[in-house]
Amino acid sequence: MKAILLSVHVIAAILAIGPIAVAGSMFPRYADGPAGPVLHRICSTYAVLGIAVPLLGVATAVALGVLTDAWVLISIGLTAVAAAVLALIVLPAQRRSLAGNTDAAKVLGMGTGIFNLLWVAVTVLMIVRPGSTTGV
Repeated sequence: MKAILLSVHVIAAILAIGPIAVAGSMFPRYADGPAGPVLHRICSTYAVLGIAVPLLGVATAVALGVLTDAWVLISIGLTAVAAAVLALIVLPAQRRSLAGNTDAAKVLGMGTGIFNLLWVAVTVLMIVRPGSTTGV
């Protein structure tokens, strides 16, 4: 069961967070064209689907008995920050950009970059697991 939970968690992360990272990064360049609304819809839809990633992550951590390990707690915190950046900065800035606000592009680049860097940090923590006896 642990292997199945971990597999589903990783697959959900790839399939849910990956499209947000790519579409969010592409959005500023294509916001003015017909792809802008499509990229925003991808980000919005996958943001909702992405809720499964931390839920599966917590379930996996409980199953593995590592929920209180520092690397898991830090990952949970970084995931919460990434979700906040997406919900409070990136998606609203995309909506403003689609409504014609040209100043939104400055916020979009920063917000999307921070979102992506946070997920890189979470991914590294999931692989390296500092302090774990099973870490690399």
